[in-house]
Amino acid sequence: MNKPLTHVLGLAMALGFATSLAAAPQIGEPAPDFRVVDTAGEYHALSDFTGQTVILEWTNHECPFVVKHYEPGNMQDQQRMAREEHDAVWLTVISSRPDSQGHLSPEEADELTSSREAAPTAVLLDESGDMGRAYDARVTPHMYIIDGDGILRYMGGIDSNPSRHSADIPESTQYVMVALENMAAGNEINPDVTRPYGCTIKY
Repeated sequence: MNKPLTHVLGLAMALGFATSLAAAPQIGEPAPDFRVVDTAGEYHALSDFTGQTVILEWTNHECPFVVKHYEPGNMQDQQRMAREEHDAVWLTVISSRPDSQGHLSPEEADELTSSREAAPTAVLLDESGDMGRAYDARVTPHMYIIDGDGILRYMGGIDSNPSRHSADIPESTQYVMVALENMAAGNEINPDVTRPYGCTIKY
């Protein structure tokens, strides 16, 4: 391969890498919009919720780290608190591709929501993975908080202990709840980015 062509290809790869980095969501910047269908066949876009805090929760019911928070009711409690005490919209997102771990039909997702007494505003079925990739969602659970102006305020783990054991929850910092309380008080969120932990999303 001649030198000029090698240089061009190298530059193209570098630009592609830079574009990929630039496309990742950033705290303090507008969150990526989306338009994704829910289990009832209705479409939801971030722009539909202008003026409301939006929480995004990526999930995979077969992931032990998700089970950690659902089995004792921690995730359900946070969903209810966010909606009832902070008037927030809570969107649970399934980005597992068809025929992969965590993928559910609308009927299966509704049954799961009912059986574990979950309380999201809606469950979004992101089969294409476009929404998940736009947010650079990597694991389940991966959490994001967007304010009423559409600005990304928090992204990362649900709490501070990356274990599989629900017994560790009481001693962990619940990052999502702390962030919501800080927002309600008009304070800065600290930390506003944390390391998410869980099972890799099956795009």
